[in-house]
Amino acid sequence: MADEDELDRLLDKLTLRTKVRLLTGATTWRTAAEPDLGLGELVLSDGPAGVRGEGWDERRTSVLLPSASALAATWDEHLVEELGGLLASEARRKGVDVVLAPNLNLHRTPLAGRHFECFSEDPVLTGRIGAALIRGVQAHGVAATAKHFVANDTETDRLTVDVRIDERTLREVYLAPFEAAVAAGVRLVMAGYNQVDGTTMTAHPLLTAPLKSEWGFAGVVVSDWGAVRGTLDTARAGLDLQMPGPAGEWGEPLVRAVEAGEVEESAVDDKVRRLLRLAAWAGALGRPRRRARPHLRPRQARALARRAVAAGTVLLVNRGVLPLAPARLGTVAVIGAAAARTRTQGGGSAGVFPQDEVPLLDGIRAGLRGRARVVHVPGPVPDGPPPPLDMVVASDPRTGTPGVLLRVLDADGDELYSAHRRGGRQLEPPVPPGAHTVEISARLHPRTSGTWRIGIAGFGRLSLHLDGRPLLDGEFPPTTDDPAVLHVSPPTRAADAELSAGSTPLLVARRELAPGTGRATVVGARPPGPGTAAALDAASRAAREADVAVVVVGTGEQHESEGRDRSHLTLGPDQDALVHAVVQANPRTVAVVNSGGPVELPWRDDVGALLLAWFPGQEAGGGLADVLFGRAEPGGRLPTTWPARLADAPVTRTRPDAGRLPYDEGIHLGHRGWLRARRTPAYWFGHGLGYTTWAYDELSGPARIVAGEDLTVRVRLRNTGARPGREVVQVYLSRPERSAVDYPERWLAGWTAVRGLPGETVDAQVRVPARALSHWDVTSGGWRTEPGPYRLLAGPSVGELPLTVGVLAVDRCREASDAD
Repeated sequence: MADEDELDRLLDKLTLRTKVRLLTGATTWRTAAEPDLGLGELVLSDGPAGVRGEGWDERRTSVLLPSASALAATWDEHLVEELGGLLASEARRKGVDVVLAPNLNLHRTPLAGRHFECFSEDPVLTGRIGAALIRGVQAHGVAATAKHFVANDTETDRLTVDVRIDERTLREVYLAPFEAAVAAGVRLVMAGYNQVDGTTMTAHPLLTAPLKSEWGFAGVVVSDWGAVRGTLDTARAGLDLQMPGPAGEWGEPLVRAVEAGEVEESAVDDKVRRLLRLAAWAGALGRPRRRARPHLRPRQARALARRAVAAGTVLLVNRGVLPLAPARLGTVAVIGAAAARTRTQGGGSAGVFPQDEVPLLDGIRAGLRGRARVVHVPGPVPDGPPPPLDMVVASDPRTGTPGVLLRVLDADGDELYSAHRRGGRQLEPPVPPGAHTVEISARLHPRTSGTWRIGIAGFGRLSLHLDGRPLLDGEFPPTTDDPAVLHVSPPTRAADAELSAGSTPLLVARRELAPGTGRATVVGARPPGPGTAAALDAASRAAREADVAVVVVGTGEQHESEGRDRSHLTLGPDQDALVHAVVQANPRTVAVVNSGGPVELPWRDDVGALLLAWFPGQEAGGGLADVLFGRAEPGGRLPTTWPARLADAPVTRTRPDAGRLPYDEGIHLGHRGWLRARRTPAYWFGHGLGYTTWAYDELSGPARIVAGEDLTVRVRLRNTGARPGREVVQVYLSRPERSAVDYPERWLAGWTAVRGLPGETVDAQVRVPARALSHWDVTSGGWRTEPGPYRLLAGPSVGELPLTVGVLAVDRCREASDAD
């Protein structure tokens, strides 16, 4: 790794034009090289649930971890570090130097479309879990990226929205996780698309102060892809690297601006020095490069991903149903389409093609093989677009191999490229010179006769033909310039077709390539299903005849995705009716919720047990079965407050007014807002049950502390159940006296996890950092602890805090005076 003097010597060798060239990506995912310096390219890749690599290709699979909301639900920094190491191992396997993760934006509203990709509603939990992931990734020589700096918390108009936020809220809430990331040594920070208080983030003064000056960030500030929209403002700001490339707003215009004195060359030098520093750390500068090999074998990676599923699963309700004892089961009814096709990840740039996906149905069957009969009933047909063609329903019309045929044609219909592909989701097909049309064709193999739903997703001119008969043909221009929608999840247009079981009709889907329409083409098909009444009747019958029923419900592909926010939290009348029908038939019903963020659960008081699975990644079925059968304890605790109804949530607004989105709630985000509004949610922040019970016996700590110093409290608790277990002990602060400072009613100060055997008493030591007692003083522009009494509260969630003790904060001057 080069020292700073060596970096300066290298910098002196560069011309202005070369320096500027290095500050824009060479490709979509690579930085520019400079052989004369011994500077190689750096390869960047999206995260955080998996490392995709440089392209969207289902043949280049990735290990898929649980969603970020599931990782935060573990409240387990050690495990998250291990998972960061797994991401680093995947990066090494794919030749990636920089992982664009973690996402440190907050769960400000339950409607946020990217809720699943963010950790929590709480800045402390987000900061600690994010820092753990960063340490895990970077311990193996792969750089992590804290994104999206800052207040990029919703998707509506996210390219242009102007977030209005006061200084104290910005410091205490939204900047706090990024400050924790810098303290953890993060190597890159990504500037978002949005504006804050009228200035676009890629040109914002916050990139310099506090990020680089006050916090001492020595790494690279990279733009979100396509977020740089001007030359002078961004070059004068703290932005260092414009992505993607090679085109962009810097280049020759920036050279001319420096030569004209409009931008100081010293500013360009600082940007290049930071890039060289990153390259030296990553091993891309100096001696010939040797990429490290992955340090985890595939079996180790899968085992860790499976362990993470159980660790993040939240048991919200248990009325004596869980864990299930396989030896006592004769028949288990597994109900719901999501049981057989469990949703493992959310939509958008974080998506990968997983190595394998184990649905919950397969996990249950494997866990009960040779012991009990498993019956699956799909329930009502899910709403939303047809799922992409896969190797079960489609085959290549040329070879007969399961999958599809991908072709790229010129304007005359002549073939420029062809290849066998595994499925109908093609996001980045090759575009050789003269490319005019992308074609995906397949022989369909329907197993069910009836009306099938056939769909194609993309923008531009789209067509579907079945055995030469047109199903759809029309022009569908883009309705947005959001890259996540254009390139990853465009809308689907669909038509119905009558298919007979055993037939092999030829489906041909075409999309004409045109400027501004992106490259994504997705072709899907959904078989017919019974009507809703018949489906509910079949589910009721299966549940009634089983010893226990497991019903799986969740959000569909049209929900929870980058590029759009949700408009509601309902699962839809069919899914709610399905749970009601199953519970009425069998009170021993376990409901499993397969969503990345909050949904309304109107039947939550009726089920025998309620598990929150999140988007659990590729090992979903195995990890959830481990929880169901008691091989693993449900380790999760809610990282965000769940409303019973959307109308109850203190903050729901995602849509700007005249381009502006005010954060009027200030510091009262998440559970703080619920407490301030005196509203009761369905489940409080921090809530989650294990397979044992705990009694909180004693909380002790110092009676007096000096402002600016950390403190440690001790919580004594007993395992009062019949099983070993793990408990997440949470400590909150409150300010009992009236004050000129606006405090939350209580706020998270720290936590730790303990384990205990039945009947065992354990002591939890919880460190409360000095910052937890401080607020941002706008007048002095610094952190200040107001002297006086505070209250420490301890328990299993913000809504259940049985222990409390007072502590008096005194300022350092008074302490010194008392000592004299």
